Amino acid sequence: MPTSVRLDAKTEILVTRLARKTGRTKSQVIRDAIARLAEDGDGAEKRAKTPYEAMKHLIGIADSGGANLSERTGEKFTARLREQARARRSR
Repeated sequence: MPTSVRLDAKTEILVTRLARKTGRTKSQVIRDAIARLAEDGDGAEKRAKTPYEAMKHLIGIADSGGANLSERTGEKFTARLREQARARRSR
């Protein structure tokens, strides 16, 4: 069923770019976007997420290259704070 939608210039550019990048038509990009919105609900669930839930897909994806960056972080942080405090006092 034909439906017309008016898009602002910025949205038109985004839809065109997505269509070109993914090899789909602009209509298919818009249909897919609407389908995804319908799957996600009204978005209230996303706004209600905790900070952890919002970022959990990012946790653990980076590799330090074996630098063991998380070892003794409390001690390193405390030392850094003390250095900064000394620097402020010596000004």
